[in-house]
Amino acid sequence: MTGVPAAAGGPAWANGAAAASAQGTGAAGAAAHGQSAAGPLGGGPRGAAVAASVPDGSGGGSGVPGASGASGGVSESVAAGGAPEGAKPARGGKIAAAAVNQASVWNIANLLTMLRLALVPAFVALMLAEGGYDPAWRSLAWAAFAIAMITDLFDGHLARAYNLVTDFGKIADPIADKAIMGAALICLSALGDLPWWVTAVILGRELGVTLLRFLVIRYGVIPASRGGKLKTLTQGVAVGMYVLALTGWLATLRFWVMAAAVVLTVVTGLDYVRQAIVLRRQGIAERKAALEETEG
Repeated sequence: MTGVPAAAGGPAWANGAAAASAQGTGAAGAAAHGQSAAGPLGGGPRGAAVAASVPDGSGGGSGVPGASGASGGVSESVAAGGAPEGAKPARGGKIAAAAVNQASVWNIANLLTMLRLALVPAFVALMLAEGGYDPAWRSLAWAAFAIAMITDLFDGHLARAYNLVTDFGKIADPIADKAIMGAALICLSALGDLPWWVTAVILGRELGVTLLRFLVIRYGVIPASRGGKLKTLTQGVAVGMYVLALTGWLATLRFWVMAAAVVLTVVTGLDYVRQAIVLRRQGIAERKAALEETEG
């Protein structure tokens, strides 16, 4: 290793990396001179890969030529999307990358949403079969309703977890949710199992909140609250119990579950109105302040 000055007091691994960098041979130089970048950079091929990532003459630091450059080379390699040879990929990286590449309309989240939309007419047909009072057909209708509600729990989670959010999903998902719930409520009221005012309150609240979100979208987004999620769960359980031909104490129980669902529907609806008002006021105040700052 003649003609290559070693850093005074520097470790052997740094001197080896400096020698490879100074000779401008990269990984080949390190291998030819028998230098393995040991120490913090690891030994063998991994050290050679680090040396190869160092540009000729780009030590970038004082004291140990090439040592700082090796660190910079690693950073530049990682920033460019690469990784040192032998480094293990991040856990879940391949799954996330595949999900991003396959984020089309025909992903699993959207397919579940499409299934829920297809279940709406099937549910209505089963619900109204044989006059709408046959326990067997009502059980099948309940099964269709239950599948629709379960898929509602999974499609949104899958879309967010695996980056499968699409414009189609943003539009179709809320439509599917309201379609299956609205179909169930209207069928129950048409058959005389549920008062029309209950259907009007629940559907009116859902449509009103949706309209409210659009009205204040310029100021921000109203997030879904825990109360709203509890409302959705309670509504699903209550409507499902009414779809089934229950008698006795179960029929009494479903009345109280539906009562709780109506209360949560009204309370959370009023809370959304409050949030919309606050969001609008904040948005107007921020715009006014920004305008005054610009003019000033």
